[in-house]
Amino acid sequence: MTPQRSMLSIAARPEPVSIDPQRTALLVIDMQNDFASTGGMFERAGIEVSGISAAVAATAPVLRAGRAAGIPVVYLKMEHDPDLVDAGPHDAPHWIKHVPMGVGSSAVAPDGRPSRVLVRDTWNTDVVDELAPEPGDHVVSKHRYSGFFETELDELLQGLGVKHLLVTGCTTSICVESTVRDAMFRDYACVVLRDCTAEPIGSGFARTNHEASLLVIETLFGWTANSDAVLAALLAHAASTSTV
Repeated sequence: MTPQRSMLSIAARPEPVSIDPQRTALLVIDMQNDFASTGGMFERAGIEVSGISAAVAATAPVLRAGRAAGIPVVYLKMEHDPDLVDAGPHDAPHWIKHVPMGVGSSAVAPDGRPSRVLVRDTWNTDVVDELAPEPGDHVVSKHRYSGFFETELDELLQGLGVKHLLVTGCTTSICVESTVRDAMFRDYACVVLRDCTAEPIGSGFARTNHEASLLVIETLFGWTANSDAVLAALLAHAASTSTV
């Protein structure tokens, strides 16, 4: 008789959800210096990054627990070629919206190295040190908000046998929500970690854009959960498998 797989039972919204850890991947979306660090694109543009910094801190233990459970970690990085040709034509919305943010502008890394805003292979698009990829992790480059647009993400996930996604990253209403929507359209079941995501847009409102996106996701696109619930599920899974 084939042994029954141990599932991860997560206290999620709008209802608890069970996922197969052997068919699960951890997504880390755009946790890079341009969005989370002093000297990055957001901070240079006067955008508050403290919420993203808090999400980074909450994500670190989830990555450790996920790796310990054998769950593959997949990083998405928002970045462009040095010639910016993959940012689209100058009359395209992506280009128009990013020019005021200084896409392609010269910058200086904290250690004095030359860098550029949202350009690949620079400090600006490096994953923040606290969440740096480890051997065996996967890194997917993207040049639009969704991690599935013109990337190898879907092929990678299918090759890993993934059905379920634990989603972390920034920003909740833009790259996270765009990626979750495209994941749902491809029949991936997403659990977005509420405290491991952040959104500067509307952060001063009585009800924030972060909360609005989470409500949309848990209503029609997937589920949401706190990192504590995911960590508890991973610990319970580790305990059950150690006794088998």
